[in-house]
Amino acid sequence: MKKLVKNISRFILKIILLLLIITTSWVLLYRYVNPPITPLMVIRYLESDGQSRRILKTWKDYDSISDNMALAVVASEDQKFFEHHGFDFNAIRGAAINNISDDRVKGASTITQQVAKNVFLWPERSWLRKGAEAYFTVLIETFWSKKRILEVYLNVVEMGKGIYGAERASRVYFDKPSAKLTKDEAALLAAILPSPRRMSPVSPSSYVNNRRQWIRDQMDNIGNLNILTKDP
Repeated sequence: MKKLVKNISRFILKIILLLLIITTSWVLLYRYVNPPITPLMVIRYLESDGQSRRILKTWKDYDSISDNMALAVVASEDQKFFEHHGFDFNAIRGAAINNISDDRVKGASTITQQVAKNVFLWPERSWLRKGAEAYFTVLIETFWSKKRILEVYLNVVEMGKGIYGAERASRVYFDKPSAKLTKDEAALLAAILPSPRRMSPVSPSSYVNNRRQWIRDQMDNIGNLNILTKDP
């Protein structure tokens, strides 16, 4: 019996070690190689039909995307992006308190957590997914620079039905490259991120317009993202 338990324990340890090696190698690979596709893109494609059954994406290096777009997503999604190491514990605490007293679930995911979920995992709400997300968040913050995290986010984030990344969204919605996005246009794209398949930056609802104005105000408060010039 003891021998059986010992063998099972060894087997489990080998599986854990193998998973650690695979996941760490995967994250390290994407530090240098752009993700060709993500699980979210595949899932959305299989869920869709008709014209919405598509994967529209065009990768652009960080420096080829307007600074306005990067500033807009930081302002709207994660204003402490450069201060934390993947988790904003104050935001998590605030969301937990809010969710106790409010039927509408409020998230507190940082940009790094969103990258972990979008690039390596699936969108389901479950403790297993959240645990895996936390694990990949730690790996990403350990092996990637903040600039790389933001670059990947800007290229894989869902911005409409079958539309991914700032470049393709800019082309579809504004008929221009992402390098030429104005502050208002970037704020509009950032404003739809909570629900990009229902919201539109070209025929915005009052909610989207109000959110756009709030994001613009936050962008003005932040000023710029010059800190990235110091990031390797």
